[in-house]
Amino acid sequence: MDGGQASISAEILGRYAADAALEVDGVREVPKRGGVKVAESDGEVRVELHLAVEWGVSIPEVGRDVQMRVREYLLRMADVEPASVEVVVDEIGPRA
Repeated sequence: MDGGQASISAEILGRYAADAALEVDGVREVPKRGGVKVAESDGEVRVELHLAVEWGVSIPEVGRDVQMRVREYLLRMADVEPASVEVVVDEIGPRA
């Protein structure tokens, strides 16, 4: 065997990132359209997540939790450590 390397598409990484974000308490939704952007350049992966969060949660705390969860999830599931995970809160609303 030549020890080749498998690559995972940005679409799959985006799905993983969305799944990880939705596991964080306080996150209501990751929009299906434009909710996750994954950019790959020079061997680095950058993730941008757009979220709807529940009313009354600490946005900085939820943002940090999402960043941590997404990093852990991508590392475990895809062996990818993102160079950055940006979190943008687009909406705040009542619990579903």
